[in-house]
Amino acid sequence: MSLAPDVFAQRRARFFQALGGAAAVIPAAPLVTHHADCEWPFRQNSDFWYLTGFDEPDAVALFLPHRPEGERFVLFVQPKEPSAEVWMGFRWGCEGAVERFGADLAHPREELAERLADYLRGAEGIAFRVGKHPEVEPHVLQAWAGQLDRAPRSGTAALGLVAPCPLLHALRLRKSPEEIARMREAARISAEAHELARQVARPGLNERQVQGVIEQHFLEQGARGPAYGSIVAGGDNACVLHYTANNAVLKDGDLLLIDAGCSLNDYYNGDITRTFPINGRFSAEQRALYDLVLAAQEAAVAVVAPGQTAEGVHDTAVRVLVEGLVDLGLLRGEVDGIIEQGAYRHLYMHRTGHWLGLDVHDVGAYRLGEHHVALETGMVLTVEPGLYVSDRLPVPEGQPEIEARWKGIGIRIEDDVAVTDHGHENLTAAALKAPAALER
Repeated sequence: MSLAPDVFAQRRARFFQALGGAAAVIPAAPLVTHHADCEWPFRQNSDFWYLTGFDEPDAVALFLPHRPEGERFVLFVQPKEPSAEVWMGFRWGCEGAVERFGADLAHPREELAERLADYLRGAEGIAFRVGKHPEVEPHVLQAWAGQLDRAPRSGTAALGLVAPCPLLHALRLRKSPEEIARMREAARISAEAHELARQVARPGLNERQVQGVIEQHFLEQGARGPAYGSIVAGGDNACVLHYTANNAVLKDGDLLLIDAGCSLNDYYNGDITRTFPINGRFSAEQRALYDLVLAAQEAAVAVVAPGQTAEGVHDTAVRVLVEGLVDLGLLRGEVDGIIEQGAYRHLYMHRTGHWLGLDVHDVGAYRLGEHHVALETGMVLTVEPGLYVSDRLPVPEGQPEIEARWKGIGIRIEDDVAVTDHGHENLTAAALKAPAALER
């Protein structure tokens, strides 16, 4: 079940309020060529989708708070054309843009160049993301230049060209209850896929076969597909953070790290990582590191609440990891000093999470100047500490060399966590992570 049209109308109302007297030009995504004349599967621009719900390429949306009622939300779209639809599929056309998607007015996309200047006339500014939309940008700049040229005679012109991103991304950072419901659905499907993968994984299977089980479940459940390139990494492959080859044979005695989540048809995403023993039993070293990562992850999840910050969540995980690594002999020294010097980063080299929403690494600031952004109800972030023990990065001076028994162990545990009025909700708790649940 996708979002209702009135959800998009409410978003547009908030965006109009944020724009003040400026007009905004928000283009849709184009089709992108894969090879020769074949395109990648279409993926809509998230900002455009957030405001319109319109899922066709090459459209352009205008938001015109300076215009009269009935002329403020304008869509330029590909018109209905049977010969094109035979090849590329259904189009809503101008009539559908108005009736189905709530546009006040709609025009064929080819008329943008001739109509844009008139629509922008009278705006106090123009909000447009320069450098990202080469097919649309010349028309925006030409319209703005025309206003500046006429300013001595007319006495009016848009005062500046500004990016809409800060306004729009601040809105996207705080999810509505409807959005949280969609993310619960993405989390449900993603968690089920992880459970299926753990049931089928065994020595001798190829990583790609496990990937197939995961992504088949995404499709069977009605999702668009994977939200990002699924990571299915056995043994030392798990120490490569963005490993996506997924073509190695799973070995007896190794761990399997799976980082995979689905994307729904309305683009809301899940993002889960689980790590478990391929043969159903942890070795002593694997279990020691797994327990440490789990303790860090659970401690970090526990502090997610209004008023906390993403930086605070990260710091919580780092401290637990460093304390544990000192206890295990993989780090040496005083905990505060190790953290301050970053002397743990050959074992843990990434942040503990990111915003999640229409994009997997979703939009929104983590800090504003010197101040970290405080968590608020409706924000959703991943919490994903890990440890990766290999020879890929040098051991910092003063830290112990790594014994062979630890090498090749890569562990990450990741959940999707929504901030609530009184704390948090773990959207992905159905993907099990307790050691007893992972062994057989």
